[in-house]
Amino acid sequence: MSNTFYAPGEQRAAKVNDLFARIARRYDLINDLQSFGLHRRWKRRVADLAAVTPGARALDLCCGTGDLALALARRGARVTGLDFSAPMLDVARRRASGPDLDFIRGDALQIPFPDASFDIVTMGYGLRNLASWEAGLAEMRRVAKPGGRIVILEFGKLANALWRSLYFTHLRCSVPLTGWLFCGNAQAYAYILESLKHYPAQLAVAAHMRSMPLANVRVINFLGGAMAINYGEKPV
Repeated sequence: MSNTFYAPGEQRAAKVNDLFARIARRYDLINDLQSFGLHRRWKRRVADLAAVTPGARALDLCCGTGDLALALARRGARVTGLDFSAPMLDVARRRASGPDLDFIRGDALQIPFPDASFDIVTMGYGLRNLASWEAGLAEMRRVAKPGGRIVILEFGKLANALWRSLYFTHLRCSVPLTGWLFCGNAQAYAYILESLKHYPAQLAVAAHMRSMPLANVRVINFLGGAMAINYGEKPV
């Protein structure tokens, strides 16, 4: 049976928006429970790879409740967090505000900034949710300055077939149960597996980044590839 919140093509954005509207209030709690708090370590690694210099301009796309935006701001960046979910942005704004941190509503496939605007462009758990992940990467490259860092944290696929099967079983069974217990909606978290089935994952994303082209492309895997960071730099 297909997932309530997954739809291909033009309907994708509306479905994902509905999903995050429903889970925004408990999003951070469930992330902590499902990852045993490890998602915070992975996001710190994203911020480390961003290599913030004082006053650097950073754009965090699909910013959600603001974890990555906050991490970049703490390192001295001037950060804009962009998301199309108003409830998620409400949570982010309650968590932090200041002259170097701004949250705006917008579409990661139509970023409302000129070419070459940012030293750093990040995305955490958003690429898999876009109607076109390739178009999302193209937009990230467009708004990055020459030499700018592009850093993406996302669910991945394990290379080992046995471990991949066990991981998918966890996503099929345990994760929806947590969603049902803590936000009353199992389908909202069953969506993770459904979306991952249609996502090419870290190695294909890296190959596409090289073809764009981006420079110094690399993949950093966690938990054997269950989570991964894709990194690249806009050529100078």
